Amino acid sequence: MNAPVEFDYEAALAACARGDQRALRNIYDREGARLLGVALRIVRRRQVAEDVLHDAFLAIWTRARSFDPQRGAARGWIYSVVRHQALDVARGSGREVQADEEALDVLDAAADHSLADAFERRQDLGRLHDCLVGLDAAKRDSILYAYVDGCSHAEIAARMQSPLGTIKAWIKRGLSALKECMG
Repeated sequence: MNAPVEFDYEAALAACARGDQRALRNIYDREGARLLGVALRIVRRRQVAEDVLHDAFLAIWTRARSFDPQRGAARGWIYSVVRHQALDVARGSGREVQADEEALDVLDAAADHSLADAFERRQDLGRLHDCLVGLDAAKRDSILYAYVDGCSHAEIAARMQSPLGTIKAWIKRGLSALKECMG
């Protein structure tokens, strides 16, 4: 069996910055379902989450040039765009993103899914679940509160009744363990 081909998120963002519509579609095909899940956990309503994802992909398309690999991973940048868009909406301060016809056409084209992509996403989710189960409860809960529920570190500390520094350490160590497990 062939090893899965590694997706180059940084190259995809660079291609978006150059106006390559296929690059945005590739990002959507690869991450769309998971990003929708991130938005859904924060805003709690599917239609609103779909709107958040749409607006976030417009932002990714229009702001791809602003991605700086020195400041973090491209995949993390993509997720943070979606997460921040969802948090803005959840807090009632959602900003309207103006898009031209070309950007809307790119998003419409990116929304077309294939069965193979859905199968691959399911496999990735299964691996992620297995890796999360392998974490101790404190690290797992901290990560889920942060990345699924969209809580800030301070909110997690309050929920878990633990010091802020401890929460940050649990998240950092837990993410490191997840990265290693997902390999």
